[in-house]
Amino acid sequence: MNKYVTTLLLSGLATLHAFGQANISPAPKQNKTIVITGGTIHIGNGQVIENGTIVFKNGKILSVGTNPGTEAGAEIIQAQGKHIYPGFIAPVTNLGLTEFESVKATLDFNEIGNMNPHIRSLIAYNTDSKVPATLRSNGILMAQITPEGGTIAGTSSVVQLDAWNWEDASIRTDDAIHINWPVPPRARGFGPRTAMTPQVIEETRQKAVNDLQQFFAEAQAYTTLEKHAVINTRFAAMKHLFDGKQQLFITANRQKDIVAAVNFAKSFGIKPVIVEAEEAYRVIDFLKANQISVIVKQPHALPSNLDDDVNLPYKNAGILAAAGIPVVISINGYWQQRNLPFMAGTAAAWGMDKEKALSAITLNTAKALGIDKQTGSLETGKDATLFISTGDALDMKTNHVEKAFIQGRSINLDNLHKQLDKKFSDKYSAKAAD
Repeated sequence: MNKYVTTLLLSGLATLHAFGQANISPAPKQNKTIVITGGTIHIGNGQVIENGTIVFKNGKILSVGTNPGTEAGAEIIQAQGKHIYPGFIAPVTNLGLTEFESVKATLDFNEIGNMNPHIRSLIAYNTDSKVPATLRSNGILMAQITPEGGTIAGTSSVVQLDAWNWEDASIRTDDAIHINWPVPPRARGFGPRTAMTPQVIEETRQKAVNDLQQFFAEAQAYTTLEKHAVINTRFAAMKHLFDGKQQLFITANRQKDIVAAVNFAKSFGIKPVIVEAEEAYRVIDFLKANQISVIVKQPHALPSNLDDDVNLPYKNAGILAAAGIPVVISINGYWQQRNLPFMAGTAAAWGMDKEKALSAITLNTAKALGIDKQTGSLETGKDATLFISTGDALDMKTNHVEKAFIQGRSINLDNLHKQLDKKFSDKYSAKAAD
């Protein structure tokens, strides 16, 4: 037995060594005023300032403009010909909740049970993960860490991606509860069909909706009581959802499910954010009338319906934005989050205004997450969470993050991918020179 335990431990150590090359310590607090001048400043709200200057101190932006001034002893960063952006925000991601997809013990985003509002993603968030560093290198400096699975998946939190622990990382703790709207099994492409009859499918779906309705009704009644003979942690976790201090995110795709999800939330006095929303373009008037924000997920994908325009996923964000719906862009997975700005770039290439596409991963996202008073755009009084790119940050050919700051702290932009690139570039450069 000891032989097998020893082998397992050695295997684990080898794995840690293999994935432990990017040991980067979080940056210290900002200790002097920083002035970035001469660059093109993309505010995040649609406004662009050419040859602008931004000044920040103690982690907060002091001024933004063409000549906002400076102060003695400030560090001056020349950014002529470069672009300055607010830090991008990745919403609805299991980043930091999973490390190796093939190892169940590292998957902390899906808990047992169907109604889990009390499951808090923040306390499982791994700040020692090697993945966030790869995101920072593309300008993604914040993320909404989100649980998955079940009907009520749990409670997300918003973090910044350079921290010692989850307490330091948190920007907004327990910002939203996430629901996966009950839907019938849906055949896609040439995959297997369900053996259930249409009647059984609909009955199963309706039962799930009824169970959700009952759960919410009981939770709302529970939260109105001042004292409880028995503590129900699931109901207690929903208190701030009903008093407006917490948000509700509902994943729904088909037009009838989107309408049903919004009406369900309204019946409890809640205005939800709709996630994925593949058929949101079919119910634009309904979404506008109810002032619903939409998180468009996975723009680089095939359409869900066989008779849809094959380019619809690329166009979806632009269609909704043009209609006046607040749009946020997101992407599935965790390693893939580094490609978030290029999803916005795709939306811009398929009809969305370039600065609106930028807002879809900055200010619009901050508004949807309830952190827009603190971050999401480069405005006086907000966090100095921003970066400098030598080119267009929404274009994978020109996105080159030269320097980045989180709450004024100049962060390390090294990561495992860069280290591996250098390692093997050096190897084959040496061979070519021989």
